[in-house]
Amino acid sequence: MSFSSQVLLGLNRLFPLPVHPFNLANNGEMSYTEWQFQKGDQTIQFFLPFHSQEQMFSDKTVLDIGCGGGGKTCYYATFGPKKMIGIDIVPHYAEEGNAFAREKGLADVVSFMTGDAARTDFADNTFDTIIMNDAMEHVAEPEKTLEECFRILKPGGHLYINFPPYYHPYGAHLSDAIGIPWVHALFSEQALIDAYKKLVRDLPDGSDRISFRFDKRPDGSETISYINRMTIKRFRNIQKGVKHPAVYEREIPLRNQLKGLANVPGFREFFVKMVVCVYQKSPSS
Repeated sequence: MSFSSQVLLGLNRLFPLPVHPFNLANNGEMSYTEWQFQKGDQTIQFFLPFHSQEQMFSDKTVLDIGCGGGGKTCYYATFGPKKMIGIDIVPHYAEEGNAFAREKGLADVVSFMTGDAARTDFADNTFDTIIMNDAMEHVAEPEKTLEECFRILKPGGHLYINFPPYYHPYGAHLSDAIGIPWVHALFSEQALIDAYKKLVRDLPDGSDRISFRFDKRPDGSETISYINRMTIKRFRNIQKGVKHPAVYEREIPLRNQLKGLANVPGFREFFVKMVVCVYQKSPSS
């Protein structure tokens, strides 16, 4: 193990871990899916200044991209959609989501499937609402994913996007084991991978966590494949190629006291907690 990895591990002992659903599940406190369900209201608070839950979901055909275990999808389904579909690229989430929907008495409204959101089998103009909560930073092909969203969104329908930018304090998505804020801005990718592997290898789900987050490049080197390093700057550049109007946008600071820093170009990426954007598909499309 490299010296930097050892430094990281030593420093990590000084920082408590944020609450994380993987650890709650390991401790027998709550399943990942139930945690998602209980956090469902928080996932859509970012959009409420623009649309209410009823405007987003009631009597709508809805697609939830990057649904994970399906808990948040089932929460959205409590607002009376016609049909709700959750899609995620991780195969076992569809089974977990469908089981959870049955448990909550929502199986007649909600269903889950495995698939790549950049390449779906849905017909043109299928959905009234598409929501990408904490998903834009994960999709492998964000431009193609947005193109697909607008293909399958009905004219006049809305696409709701929110994501933490890469340089968010926990934007590396390793906070189930590494509690150091902005650790990915301080250490190399390989140091992060080596330290994370050591921290989780003896956990009951350690091997699953490792395979879930990391992969190998063609040259054999390791990479954190679970994220696409979506910064605010990159997202704004992607937006330039979107022909449909953004009807609502916000950048939410980590804390109100840090709002000034979140507006400074050199600090913005580090002090914005969430990027929020709502698109409306052009009615004439």
